Amino acid sequence: MEGPLKELGKLEALTSSKPSKGPSINDSLSSLLTSLKETRDAIASTGAVDSAWVHDLSQTVNARKKEVEDRQKEVYSSMARFGKAWDKKFPTTLPAYTDLFTSGPATAALERTVALHLLRTGQFDVAQTFLDESGVQIPSNLRTQIVELHNILKALRSQNIDLALDWADRHKDFLQSRGSPLEFYLHRSQYIRLLLSTHPPDPVAAINYANKYLRPFHAEHEAEFRRLMACMIYLPLSKLQRSPYQDLAQPQLHFDLEALFAKEYCATLGMSRQVPLRVVGDIGGGGALARIEKGKKVLKDRKTEWATSDELPIELPLPPENRYHSIFACLVSKEQSTELNPPMMLECGHVISKDSLSKLNRNSGRAKCPYCPRETVHGSALRLYF
Repeated sequence: MEGPLKELGKLEALTSSKPSKGPSINDSLSSLLTSLKETRDAIASTGAVDSAWVHDLSQTVNARKKEVEDRQKEVYSSMARFGKAWDKKFPTTLPAYTDLFTSGPATAALERTVALHLLRTGQFDVAQTFLDESGVQIPSNLRTQIVELHNILKALRSQNIDLALDWADRHKDFLQSRGSPLEFYLHRSQYIRLLLSTHPPDPVAAINYANKYLRPFHAEHEAEFRRLMACMIYLPLSKLQRSPYQDLAQPQLHFDLEALFAKEYCATLGMSRQVPLRVVGDIGGGGALARIEKGKKVLKDRKTEWATSDELPIELPLPPENRYHSIFACLVSKEQSTELNPPMMLECGHVISKDSLSKLNRNSGRAKCPYCPRETVHGSALRLYF
């Protein structure tokens, strides 16, 4: 859904009250009304019509008219690009389904999902309107926490880690129970900024900061702590970027804090870092819906029905960020692993299920790998745990 969302963002920017380029349509119309009122007042006060006023007003009208037309052309062009991106993402007609949200509980669940989506994506004004009109009840403390999350992420984007550090300090026990490196990475980010903020290089402030805030993490992050101390010999920045510690000079080191912080914050709320409604749209729009429909059609042509409710008859490729469980599917039998049929690693390193391995075993006690010529002695395959 990246393409349609990108074009939708451009369209939103064009129609906003403060577009990035040129005045908005509302600004142009407001300016035109102001000019008309000023001319009317001037005529009313003098009782005469000056030809110069008419000429100036005519130029103003033409200028404002051109601004509105140019802005409308940009909007129509953006809408056309959005339509093309949408058609490209959904090349086939969406299938027709019976109403899925007819019952009261189902409707309430859908409305709550939409409300949480609006809140979690930072659309607070729209969310409030939706809550007022739908009657959905979202606990006030949850709404406050979501607002706090957005404020902290906004501060991180501005390279201000104070709010994030304050939150991490208040939830230190929770972070330690998860083995989260969030607090250390926040201090690491500030240390790097201090290290690179002086010209010519003067690492004293950074060293003092490290002694106060990074040293308590030495036991858990000894290797990284040493790298942070050693990298200062490659100052200034131009030299550090060509050193073995060049990763510490990359902006990504600071940008990654947003995703990590959002992950830990959402974990305290019992939520996934990813917004569920967006995940559904990405997966469905990414080809899952079309594959499911194709699978149903194939089964129907074979005069069979897909009657198993807890599994799909086809495999759906998902990006890494949408893989929530480590589940092994044997490429030989096409079955997912279970406790009775676990994944087994052969001597060559390839992995198949235990049942597939049993079928491959020959009378000699050796099994030939289905992926390479190497054979594995019976009993030497290792069980893998995910």
